[in-house]
Amino acid sequence: MRVLIASVVVFMIAVPSTMAGRGGGNFYVPALVASGQSMHQAATTGQLILLLTACAGMLVFQKHGLVDWKLALVIDPPTDIMALAGGYLAHMVPGASLKLVLAGLLVLAGFLMLMKIKDRPISPDKRFGFWRRRFADHEYVVNLWLALPIAAATGAAAGAVGISGGSFKVPLMVLLCGVPMRVAVATSSAMVAATALMGFIGHTAGGDFQPNWAVPIACAGVAGGLIGAKSALRVEPENLKRLFAWTTLAAAVFMMVNTGLSQ
Repeated sequence: MRVLIASVVVFMIAVPSTMAGRGGGNFYVPALVASGQSMHQAATTGQLILLLTACAGMLVFQKHGLVDWKLALVIDPPTDIMALAGGYLAHMVPGASLKLVLAGLLVLAGFLMLMKIKDRPISPDKRFGFWRRRFADHEYVVNLWLALPIAAATGAAAGAVGISGGSFKVPLMVLLCGVPMRVAVATSSAMVAATALMGFIGHTAGGDFQPNWAVPIACAGVAGGLIGAKSALRVEPENLKRLFAWTTLAAAVFMMVNTGLSQ
């Protein structure tokens, strides 16, 4: 019964999360912890859900030519490497500490999602470390001096606590690099899948994988991911930003309260 309830909750989370390219791990993990899994097991299950859900959404976005693969190939490798390390080393850290780390990340993600997006002029100067990119009738500049270190730090934290880092990758691309929101959402799905794969491998190597929980719940996530991606093509993701910000902050409060009760 607990697996069934968790599957329904995951499906409901997967739809709006895929629409905004955020993965949803910051919601999956608290939900799985509340359903009875330990923090480490929930992080592992969450990574599998993220992997399969993001792949489902990515296929839909790619069909419509919205995934900027070159941008993903530049930003994502540092994230993936650090996600593998974070996932493997997570079992060495007490679960309560991981919960507090997750809560802090959720608070930061919530405030980032509340920030307004402003159009910025493209400088004609070519500066080292600033990559001018044209994609899908848009032009933007990727500040590699900021993007790569932030992506690496995001990967380490995401892999350790079982989230995808999508809550940080979308603001990173939109706020710091000027990537259009719809392209950022689609590209984030590809990066979420890669990061989740590395984090899942790391957690599984640490012995935290429970297939009897993870497989059926992940299937529900895939269904939600397909519906969410198709919906994102019709609905402006901007309309979901404020809602996601407040629900992310609520998830942070939930995790902190849960940590206090378990101690």
